[in-house]
Amino acid sequence: MQELNELESAFHAFGANVVLFSFDARTLLGQPDSGMDAAAADALVEHTIDMLRGLWRRAAHSSGVHVIQQAVLPIALPLIGNNEHRLPGSLRTLIDRVNQRMRAAADEDGVDILALDARVAEDGLTAWHDPMLWHRAKQEISPAAGPFYGELVARLIAARRGRSYKCLVLDLDNTLWGGVIGDDGLAGIVIGQGSALGEAHASFQRYAKDLSRRGIILAVCSKNDEHNAWEPFDQHPEMVLKRADIACLVANWEDKASNLRRIAQALNIGLDALVFADDNPFERNIVRRELPMVAVPELPADPALYDRCIADAGYFESIGVTSEDRERTAQYQGNLQREALRSAATDLAGYLASLEMRLEWQPFDLIGLQRITQLINKTNQFNLTTRRYTDAEVTAAMQEKGVVTLQLRLTDRYGDNGIIGIVIARPREPGSGELFIDTWLMSCRVLGRQVEQATMNLLVARARDAGARTLIGEYRATAKNGMVREHYQKLGFTRIAEHEDERTMWRCVTAEFTPFQTHIEPVRTGS
Repeated sequence: MQELNELESAFHAFGANVVLFSFDARTLLGQPDSGMDAAAADALVEHTIDMLRGLWRRAAHSSGVHVIQQAVLPIALPLIGNNEHRLPGSLRTLIDRVNQRMRAAADEDGVDILALDARVAEDGLTAWHDPMLWHRAKQEISPAAGPFYGELVARLIAARRGRSYKCLVLDLDNTLWGGVIGDDGLAGIVIGQGSALGEAHASFQRYAKDLSRRGIILAVCSKNDEHNAWEPFDQHPEMVLKRADIACLVANWEDKASNLRRIAQALNIGLDALVFADDNPFERNIVRRELPMVAVPELPADPALYDRCIADAGYFESIGVTSEDRERTAQYQGNLQREALRSAATDLAGYLASLEMRLEWQPFDLIGLQRITQLINKTNQFNLTTRRYTDAEVTAAMQEKGVVTLQLRLTDRYGDNGIIGIVIARPREPGSGELFIDTWLMSCRVLGRQVEQATMNLLVARARDAGARTLIGEYRATAKNGMVREHYQKLGFTRIAEHEDERTMWRCVTAEFTPFQTHIEPVRTGS
């Protein structure tokens, strides 16, 4: 901990991307007097949290550091039993209180929690902690739990970088219900109250619906006639999932690997964003072989365990949930309607005009902070530089003199797409008249609708307002952002540099820029 306080130390020189704090209860709380009163217990808890927050802030001194704090492992034995919370000085009570306060402080400081206390509550303390190893080697985590500990950390790191899965693709027969809808008919499938099997399938549907409510896309991939596939969603009274919960349904008699490709294309997401749940081991193995990037859980034989199997795998780890996440299914259904209209349109201009689009824009604010940070850390394809920032760093950019920020929301006749674009542009040097586009990213869901051009119009106008004579753009190549390689060229920038690492630099003189004609109405919102 001493190295955290020294900015010239080896720790800060190392330039860590992730810092994990893992303290045992005795290190954090010492040997508390179990007879202490409530006031003394309060003071100890607050002192502990203040100490942790100081460590978090010093660790995050370097830009972009992802700080993870392990919850304190609840290893203390009870002193009075079921009503332990009534003994303020009990180590078990203090651990519970520290973990509770730690979560609140972490939310404020942009720190992620490794929730070992929750895992212990589910798995039991003996699965995680061996007192003999603790006394002999001060090893708090049992060796048997070590690999899973590492996986839990990896999930948090992946989630912070937008690498979690986005879509749960569901089979139907013997997965969402018992029986075969095409053979047994609506009255013959087993779902809901009246049998253990029906209740198990309903429980799995309920879990899927809860995932949908927090932003996971639900899709269906089934070997069925489409009419039969939709019938239970529309007509069966015991179905938990309804048609409105499903963003995309592909039901035919083709192989499921091909249909998963269709689903990914229709939703405009990568195959590596899909989790495929199917009761049939033959179908699972085919998909694993043909599409190794798709996650395929090995569902157990009993449907009562389907939801636990999906939950335990941690496919959908997230750092938080935004209002846009909760509207995800409606947004993707709207996209399918837009694509259907586009297919029927005879010309692109007529199609775009018929959408009646509005691009609502404003500088960054605290209300949009969570979604802004989420997009910055999860957008990989339409992202010119793929720089990642924490909540604290985004907040600092909002307050930095001369920085131009834009958060962009697209609405049209089919609904609200939510915040779909982010721009951060910083003065290159004070008084230089150059504004450097540090970050420009957009959701792929809105590509092909002139949003890039409308955003460019706004950016140039904001740059002029800020006194900038020149915009400097940068493209930093990654494995996933090749789609925007020529982004600046298409917008009229001039290439001014090209580097061996495929990084290119571009210039636009604001006085020479002619606004693009689009079918989008820009609307300033916010204060």
